[in-house]
Amino acid sequence: MSGQLSRRQALLLGGGVAVGAAAAVAGVQSASAAGPAAAGWVRLPIITANVGRKHLDAREAAIRDVRHGVAGERPFVGWQEIREGDKGEPGMIEKHFGDAYRTAFLRNERSFRVPISVPKPWQIVDSKPVFAHGGIKPVTPPRWLNEVVVRHESNPALEFVLLNTHYLFGAYNGAMRPDLRDEYDHHHDVHRNRVLHHHRKGRLVIWTADTNHHGYTTATGRQAEKQVFREGVDRINWLPGNGAVRLQLRGTKSIDMRVDGHNARVAIFRIRLG
Repeated sequence: MSGQLSRRQALLLGGGVAVGAAAAVAGVQSASAAGPAAAGWVRLPIITANVGRKHLDAREAAIRDVRHGVAGERPFVGWQEIREGDKGEPGMIEKHFGDAYRTAFLRNERSFRVPISVPKPWQIVDSKPVFAHGGIKPVTPPRWLNEVVVRHESNPALEFVLLNTHYLFGAYNGAMRPDLRDEYDHHHDVHRNRVLHHHRKGRLVIWTADTNHHGYTTATGRQAEKQVFREGVDRINWLPGNGAVRLQLRGTKSIDMRVDGHNARVAIFRIRLG
């Protein structure tokens, strides 16, 4: 984003983890737990990672650290601020994520700022870039939501949707400009509608985002939608589907990216057929 160098200081991440029933599981058993109780479950680490602009020389190390942010695992990653006023990040992502990944939208002509890295053995069976708003010069570029439907290659019935987006800065944080809220609120409406679109199809939906709003709760307003983090602007939420696929939160962490104080956040889930 165009912006003031000090804006990231206002976005330092909080560490709150949701205390709902699903999130409470995280305190019962460590993220590395295994054994008979874990039979049928598949580990599912998901990261939301805004690369930032302040220290451009730190970006490649930050991208590498995101790839290895969960030891021994291949995390899904929802990226923000890719090629936003700079260049080189697509090559860095491809270098450090390699052939074990497909990063959807990384070279999309329009929605490239919010790509999604999907690891094997998950397969992308559908994908869609969704327009949010056209941007405001010099305040914000056009905003998009990217979404993928993924299935596990060893069990095609194990399916979910991952959606990634990045809201504009300055409407509900920073300068708190009321004149920017029409665009922000419309983006939120589009976000809600896309989550509910998949929910009506019975799918589990997980989303990652830089919300640029410390008071952001849910995309949908539904009580069933769960928050991994309740503080900060970088969020990971999920809305269960029809029960065919179950999701449990096992733990959280953050990754110091050293680019501009805007750390990546990690949710370690496990997933299985219901």
